[in-house]
Amino acid sequence: METMKFVYYQENDMWVGWLEEYPDYRSQGKTLDELKENLKDIYQDLSGGKIPHVRKYGELVVG
Repeated sequence: METMKFVYYQENDMWVGWLEEYPDYRSQGKTLDELKENLKDIYQDLSGGKIPHVRKYGELVVG
């Protein structure tokens, strides 16, 4: 099973978040569990090629 880190916060009555590797694609939910499900859906779309030109963050060792 694959795991991914995500960033989230509560704004008024909604939970807002995004996958750490895909910060351009945010989602929201009425509950934290709903947000997590929405982020799983976004990941499936991103990794399945349904969204073109996806930008990702990576790490580069330079020294």
